[in-house]
Amino acid sequence: MPRSPAVLDDIAKSLVEQLQADGRRSYADLGKAVGLSEAAVRQRVQRLIESGVVQIVGVTDPTQLGFTRQAMIGVRASGDTTELARRISELREVDYVVLTAGSFDLLAECVVEDDDALIELLNAKIRRLDGVLGTETFVYLRLVKQRYDWGTR
Repeated sequence: MPRSPAVLDDIAKSLVEQLQADGRRSYADLGKAVGLSEAAVRQRVQRLIESGVVQIVGVTDPTQLGFTRQAMIGVRASGDTTELARRISELREVDYVVLTAGSFDLLAECVVEDDDALIELLNAKIRRLDGVLGTETFVYLRLVKQRYDWGTR
């Protein structure tokens, strides 16, 4: 069952927005931006991390790391889609899995070295899983937009 959204005060929302813009910003700089001490900001950011509101990670360009092929794989399934999604999410090539409504029961994004690796992932791993009825692969040609600063609204 999904967790309820976190209830954030204005300062927590401001911290989230500041971190979305620059996750490496110092606690001192964050404190100046929101009007709190460095120690208070450190505690608040730690609570945001522990509660799952914020993750601070380095976002990389897969192509710069030798992963030249990205694709979204639409999966049509039978049986327990939650279990199938769990099994697909365990594949190291897969970085994103969502259950969906519509033409596909789930979508899985993958990041692989090249087209041969994509074919191997599809044929040797995903299509062999129990419950997979069929797949359709959407190969990414060019990333046009990717954002992480959607704010807190």
